Amino acid sequence: MAALDLFLNNKFSDALASLQAKTKESMYHALTYATILEMQAMMTFDPQDILNAGNTMKEAQATCQKFRKKSTVADSINNLVHRQSLEHFTEEEIHAEICYAECLLQRAALTFLQDENMVSFIKGGIKVRNSYQTYRELDSLIQSPHYVKGENHLHFEGGVKLGVGAFNLTLSMFPARILRLLEFVGFSGNKEHGLLQLQEGASSYSFRSVLCTMLLLCYHTFMTFVLGTGKGNVEEAERLLKPYLARYPKGAIFLFFAGRIETLKGNIDAAVNRYEECCEAQQYWKQFHHMCYWELMWCFTYKRQWKMAFFYADLLSKENTWSKATYIYMKAAYLSMFGPDDCSPFGDSEVELFRIVPSLKLKIAGKSLPTEKFAIRKARRYLSSNPIPLPVPPLEMMYIWNGYAVIGKCPNLTEGMLGTLIEAEEALARSSATELLADDQCVIKLLKGLCFKHLGKISEAEDHFNYIYLNEKKIKYDHYLIPNALLELAILYLDQDRREEAIKLLERAKQNYKNYSMETRTHFRIQAALHQAKSAPENGTHSGASAVS
Repeated sequence: MAALDLFLNNKFSDALASLQAKTKESMYHALTYATILEMQAMMTFDPQDILNAGNTMKEAQATCQKFRKKSTVADSINNLVHRQSLEHFTEEEIHAEICYAECLLQRAALTFLQDENMVSFIKGGIKVRNSYQTYRELDSLIQSPHYVKGENHLHFEGGVKLGVGAFNLTLSMFPARILRLLEFVGFSGNKEHGLLQLQEGASSYSFRSVLCTMLLLCYHTFMTFVLGTGKGNVEEAERLLKPYLARYPKGAIFLFFAGRIETLKGNIDAAVNRYEECCEAQQYWKQFHHMCYWELMWCFTYKRQWKMAFFYADLLSKENTWSKATYIYMKAAYLSMFGPDDCSPFGDSEVELFRIVPSLKLKIAGKSLPTEKFAIRKARRYLSSNPIPLPVPPLEMMYIWNGYAVIGKCPNLTEGMLGTLIEAEEALARSSATELLADDQCVIKLLKGLCFKHLGKISEAEDHFNYIYLNEKKIKYDHYLIPNALLELAILYLDQDRREEAIKLLERAKQNYKNYSMETRTHFRIQAALHQAKSAPENGTHSGASAVS
């Protein structure tokens, strides 16, 4: 716990040093040390960091193996539960199982990041499967009337709640077509049960309580917005964060989440202050700075301060390796919004920047990042000698990250964005017609529709979303617009309690369209909207029974 305290106080090197000395003899020291390195790898996407983290997690797994009972976990725990005998399993061996399961799960995540061939995907899948089965068995153990709590039972039970909660919550979010495949091979997930397990884990005083809290914070402030309908439980996130922010007022992790919460509340200036505070709090892990730069870029996008947004996109393009193509695309996108009297900060050319985007394509786990593929597709129109400019590229990318759910909290920001979109629409009407006219018109219609929705102009929003669906056959390249227009119209209907109509639109969007940009993310959002529609009070409430037990 002391090393964890150092880590949360931004003393990252001290935390690693205190852990490293005992990684060969203590499974918890080994697991924590490897987890910190994995967090760093996840933030940098640097191949060497990923390799180092993978090797360290493999060593942590070997340390855990030394403390495990010399038989399979399923056999051991079945003996323990069904023969009603505790002598087969010591407390140390039970802790070894939970640590081993965590190592498997984290190694699987790194395998997906690191390698590009199918064999690696199969290896990663096997690790996930073994980890999942272990958590199921350990959860059964806790539910057994013959389970006897050991001296450190809170840490063990916290580990089970973390694993069971994470699996249930994550699996419940998958689109139906992926979920059916996962259920076929033995996986299942229940959102309510997952949240409950993580909440219980977060409220207990255990080694893993902070990890449960961080996962819940990620869910409420990121996953429900980027992969959901934008209706995250910000109040719950604030409640979870408050005690940690009080104890670690300069903790970079918690300052970052504080900034994200302010963003989602629509307090953009307060969010900017929090992100800047987070950057000033520590200098050891620049990755935290990069996460803040990304959020600051969007904060200034919401405020339509294009030069400041460009500044942070430029910083990211020079310092971070996650997706150079996306960062350069955003630089070009912001330049396209500059007025005729604005000077390019570094003499960059909008067209030249767009033209180099396709050459910066990066593959992670054998596939390009969806956001990067989207940016590359949009930038291709600049490859011709006489390119047709994109009408509002940063505002379109803002939709991909569900930014309109953020500015929807602030009528003045929404009205300002609507004004910019109207200007772009008028400019498009004045320009010569091109083969991409319908695509560009429909992009603006989608974004205007979102602004109208958040301003309470429901009929105008409905007309704009329907316009896209009615002009489907005229769209040449931006086919993602049709299912997303249906999705947004369905969410609008859900807000009006028109559930049956909403479900029909969601099913149409899910079944009738494929092979379009950001398809998986759209399906995640469709699944979230369907869950919302089918969780309505008159349709009954979901059971909180365990799906991993």
